[in-house]
Amino acid sequence: MLTRVLLTLLVLVFGSGLAMAADTVADDEPKTTVVSFGITDHKVDEAELLKRRALPKPRFNSPGVAYGWVAHAKKGDKIEVHLTKDGESLMHNLREVTDDDSDVLLQAGKTGVPAGGWPKGQYTAKVTVTRGGETVAEQETDPIPFE
Repeated sequence: MLTRVLLTLLVLVFGSGLAMAADTVADDEPKTTVVSFGITDHKVDEAELLKRRALPKPRFNSPGVAYGWVAHAKKGDKIEVHLTKDGESLMHNLREVTDDDSDVLLQAGKTGVPAGGWPKGQYTAKVTVTRGGETVAEQETDPIPFE
C-alpha cells in the first residue's frame, strides 16, 4: 500500500515538472509581434524603420502608403495590411509566410496621387497576423486626416 502511494506521489510530482518544463519551452519561443506600423507618404524599407524617426504623414495631394512590419512570423501565417478610410478598406495586401521565424514588411496604398487628391476622411493602417484561422497579432493606427 505504501509503495502504491509513493509511486502515485512520484508520478504526480514528476508529471507536474514535465508540464512546467513544457510551458517554459513554449514561453521561450519568440512571440509574433507587429514591431512597426503606420501610414506615410512613400514606400518604406526596414533600414528606414530601424532609425525610429517619425515618418511624414500623407497629404491630400501626396502618395499614401500603409505599412506593417511583423517579427517572428511562422510558416503558414497570413499577414494582411489595410489602408482604410472611415473604417472601410480602400487597399490591402496579403502575404502567406513561407519560412518560420520570418520578419515581414508589407505595404498597401498608392505611390501616386488619386485623381483630384485623397477624399476627406479619417485614414488608418491596420495590420493583422492570422495563424490557423485565429488572430495572433493585430494593430491599428489612430485615425488621421490627409490634410
